Amino acid sequence: MAARLGHYYRADDVYRVGHEKVREYARAVQDNNPAHRDDAAAAALGYAGLVAPLTFTAIPAMATNQKMFESIVVGYETYVQTEQVFEQHRPIVVGDVLSTDVELSEIRRVAGRDMFTVTNTFTDAAGEIVHSMHTTVVGVSADEVDSGISAAVQNRIMTDVKILSRDEAEADYRKTVRPDGERIISTEGLRRVPGTPSFDSLSVGDELPLRHTRLSRGDLVNYAGVSGDANPIHWDESIAKLAGLPDVIAHGMLTMGLGAGFVSAWSGDPGAVTRYAVRLSQVAVVAGEGGDIEFSGRIKSLDPETRTGVVLIVAKSGGRKIFGMATMTLRFS
Repeated sequence: MAARLGHYYRADDVYRVGHEKVREYARAVQDNNPAHRDDAAAAALGYAGLVAPLTFTAIPAMATNQKMFESIVVGYETYVQTEQVFEQHRPIVVGDVLSTDVELSEIRRVAGRDMFTVTNTFTDAAGEIVHSMHTTVVGVSADEVDSGISAAVQNRIMTDVKILSRDEAEADYRKTVRPDGERIISTEGLRRVPGTPSFDSLSVGDELPLRHTRLSRGDLVNYAGVSGDANPIHWDESIAKLAGLPDVIAHGMLTMGLGAGFVSAWSGDPGAVTRYAVRLSQVAVVAGEGGDIEFSGRIKSLDPETRTGVVLIVAKSGGRKIFGMATMTLRFS
């Protein structure tokens, strides 16, 4: 597998950011910031259209990364997301046409487990990189789950998602790498005055208002449909239990979207975020009666030179922290 490090490809199709898709995704992650839903509110913040929620890039990434886990990172029964980093060089808005690059950027072995980082780079029609996303997963081997899980998943997963054997993937594999050339990162996000609180009004240790978010099975099914995440451990109890889980669990990306919305409700401007990093430590189980995630946060640090700050986010479900560490960097006015 180490020989596949650096494998790169560009998605065949571009992704066109649509008005109603932005609204759908905001609803799926329960983000009520008006900039995601109301054109006038987005315009008041200086945007040319509705602003996509920070984790919106999960949608094009889900489609383009399918190939990575079908034919490149192979030999495992399933994968568990452990870490996620979003770098927002400028906010994505309705009307953007995005090209998506996919690269196997890191392979490491930790405590006897194989971990893989896939990096998605989103480039706009002008050729500037507007968003980067780094997803780290751990490969789960056959002896860690029920032997019947592959057949069960194949019978329930979306029909256009394939599960290849190692032999098939090895026979078809051909490595491609990123071509040489200049990569231009957008600086547009740094030029706009953010619609966030004044930097001078903030202090290290300031706490964000506590927020409770309810999740039902319906919320999980809706997110699966909106995002394109076909993994049945999020909506089929029998598959979740074959995978060694107590019940269906919330998508890691959904919990991160909820966390982003929690901060956005306080800051007022989702486009002011420059970086969002989350390490997942526990799953959020959503039993038949639903589940609850409690979000809290505080300002961890402030940089007067750049007028930026880092917010520490805590998320708990069932009394356990589901974020081992989560931080968000924002620009303040």
